[in-house]
Amino acid sequence: MKKISILCVGKVKERYFNDLINEYVKRLGRYCKITICEVPDEATPAGASETVENNIKMTEGKRLEHYITDDAYVIALVIDGKMKSSTEFADMIQDLGINGKSNIQFIIGGSLGLSDEIIKRADYRLSFSKMTFPHQLMRGILLEQIYRAFRIINNEPYHK
Repeated sequence: MKKISILCVGKVKERYFNDLINEYVKRLGRYCKITICEVPDEATPAGASETVENNIKMTEGKRLEHYITDDAYVIALVIDGKMKSSTEFADMIQDLGINGKSNIQFIIGGSLGLSDEIIKRADYRLSFSKMTFPHQLMRGILLEQIYRAFRIINNEPYHK
């Protein structure tokens, strides 16, 4: 069984986001072992300089690095990553398993994004859009797409 982890910066505060996330975690239980690991985010002062923002991303990145395992295939969610259709995403997950990569770790950054070190560590950079999404919403979107991918892989119906 595939092991999928979502490593993310910050906590989900709104109940409706938690409900969405919990629903997809429950649905995914029949396809994979899924875990979500949250690391604390850093407060960004108003008008922060680029140096301050980079230091914040580095601090958050070090927290994420602690949970990245050596045997994992790491997928960083970044705006300038490669975009895939749902079918291409499903093929990617299936191909990883075929090639012996049964431990996949997705990484979602905080409000400033991911540190350069995390991006360099990633085996793949994935983008869902050129748009920026709140990290809380991105978890729900990612979980839904992972669920959709398993439905596609298993030739099970799912709305289009």
